[in-house]
Parts: sequence; C-alpha cells; structure tokens
Amino acid sequence: MKLYGIPNCNTVKKARDWLTQHDIAVEFHDFKKHGLSNELAQHWLGQADWEALINRKGLTWRGLPDEVKQAVIDNASALPLMLEKTSVIKRPLLEKNGKLLHIGFDEAVYTELFKH
Repeated sequence: MKLYGIPNCNTVKKARDWLTQHDIAVEFHDFKKHGLSNELAQHWLGQADWEALINRKGLTWRGLPDEVKQAVIDNASALPLMLEKTSVIKRPLLEKNGKLLHIGFDEAVYTELFKH
C-alpha cells in the first residue's frame, strides 16, 4: 500500500499519524522528492476524474494564472498541470495494488477501509 503526498501537508500528516496509530504499514511517496510519472498520473485519471484529483481550493491552484486554470477542462488538459505542479493534486492519495482507495483524508472513511 502506498500513500502519496508531501510531508509538510497537514492533511498528509493526519493520514500518516492515523495509519501509524492503527499499525497500518504504508510506503510513503513524497511528490517533492520522487516526482510523479506520466504513467501513474494517467492511471489515476483513469480511476478518478480530474475534478476529484485537482485541489482547486489550494494555494497552488489559486496562484495559477487565470488562463491556465480556464484551460483545465478535462482529464487530458489536467495531466500536464499535475505533472508540472504536483502540489495541485489533492493529498494524500491512498493506493493499494494500483487501485486508488481514497483521495484526501477522512478518519471515518479510513476506519471503514481498514476495519478487520
């Protein structure tokens, strides 16, 4: 299982803390250190719509020029932005065996995902 994000993001910290407290081992993929491959971004866009993957409330999105924001209208136009500015991706992304389990962090959803 993998958790994707950036370590200084508060939502990522909450997810990592929750997983640690519940003894759930995950590999952490830091976008800042390891980047994002075109293949992985396309794989995610095949499972979730760009509107679910792009954080349009975040500082990165809000700091983009209007013409860049207006050009993102579908998965194909979101892909280059996701690759260029990984901070625009909602965090964290929880993935298991190539399948996106959850985007963001919600304690109730994690509890449901990991109940034994």
